Amino acid sequence: MTFLRYLVLFLVLPAAGFATEQVVPRDVAELQLSYAPVVRAVSPAVVNIYARRIVASRFQSPFAGDPFFEQFFGRVFPDMSRERIENSLGSGVIVSADGVIVTNHHVVQDADEVVVVLADRREMVAELIGSDESSDLAVMRIDGGDRPLPFIEFGDSDQIEVGDIVLAVGNPFGVGQTVTSGIVSAQTRTRAAGLSGAAFIQTDAAINPGNSGGALVTLDGRLIGVNTAIISRGGGSIGIGFAIPANLVRIVVAEMVAGGRAVRPWVGISLQSVTADIAQSLGLERPIGVLVKGLHPSGPARAAGLRVGDVLVAVDGRDIFDRDGFDFRLRTRGIGDKAVFGVLDGGGRRDVSVVLIRPPQDPPADVRRLTGRHPFAGATVANLSPALADELGLARDAMGVLVLKIEHGPAARIGLRVGDVVLTVAGVDIDLTETLAEVLGRARNEWTVAIRRKGEVLRVTVSG
Repeated sequence: MTFLRYLVLFLVLPAAGFATEQVVPRDVAELQLSYAPVVRAVSPAVVNIYARRIVASRFQSPFAGDPFFEQFFGRVFPDMSRERIENSLGSGVIVSADGVIVTNHHVVQDADEVVVVLADRREMVAELIGSDESSDLAVMRIDGGDRPLPFIEFGDSDQIEVGDIVLAVGNPFGVGQTVTSGIVSAQTRTRAAGLSGAAFIQTDAAINPGNSGGALVTLDGRLIGVNTAIISRGGGSIGIGFAIPANLVRIVVAEMVAGGRAVRPWVGISLQSVTADIAQSLGLERPIGVLVKGLHPSGPARAAGLRVGDVLVAVDGRDIFDRDGFDFRLRTRGIGDKAVFGVLDGGGRRDVSVVLIRPPQDPPADVRRLTGRHPFAGATVANLSPALADELGLARDAMGVLVLKIEHGPAARIGLRVGDVVLTVAGVDIDLTETLAEVLGRARNEWTVAIRRKGEVLRVTVSG
């Protein structure tokens, strides 16, 4: 087979999937095949990103607080505030001709200015459209003038297979645009060190600091992932890198361009991963899926006929193994779409179609500043609805009363923090701010309080 024929085989693969016969080199000539045509096609659309933050720091006189010095000289050297600029670097991918760029949230987080450097060395200040911590994605736009900008088209990340060749393009360590090659090491990786809430593509293509936000592309020049993290004790690449799948990136970009914010679809369901023990108790052959442990009264899941105790084993025909995998499958669908859940129950397996909606503001926030003679005085609280939980990046099935603000007073003294969810007070379950206010209005000599903080339940008893 000639060199040209192999080159065509590599570069003209179907966008919908790799249905063409896959081959490996069989002689020296075939080993000399080059990725250069792919690199030439995609590299102009990969940019370097420089995020600048202005950080204020206080300079204190070495004589401040010295009674002897201040008695004779007064405050000659008052405390002063200084500003310094912190720079961070990363990479980004242009995904449309009008200059829309996607990168990682952590690359541009808290930046006062973001400068984008194109492959042709042009520099432009980018406008931040939106940034989403839960998906670690941010979307920006640059103005390329009258000329359309080069961009990379999205591929279907569900169609890649373990073993497929991929290229990572980015700006590692700030040395300039760099291309590395490797294979897809794993798909829908949800339990990687330091990563949660998504299902990543794992690759052994070298990814180093500065590659964050860069492109992971297939040999047909399609974007199938945005590089986001590595696992390494020393901070360098050891062949374990992760990319956010393109099917999630596409949805987040579209939502941010349309409304400036990414919204996670909601179905009103509380889930628990199926462990080996749970699988055995349910009579399953192996641990798979997630167990329905709660349903929102007005959620689409309940309306579709799901019940507590059902086991969800697939979404749109794709197996799921934990909560992160389930959440990822929902996030790759848009608001208003329908998802088909594969459900196991006592009667066998069935398919249930569930509409994906925006998280509702139910119950209303009912923000209250608490005052009086009780442990919560000085705290501002609100009802935790699915909409508020989504806005704050909390678990979407979280319910109860959320602490929004802490001022000086008993609430600060007992260690209450912003983000705490109040569960019980004096033995009473707290479902609404109205209930909390009613309980706190009863005089007591002792208060027993239970709160949820970062997934852990904490209990404290304080005197009245």
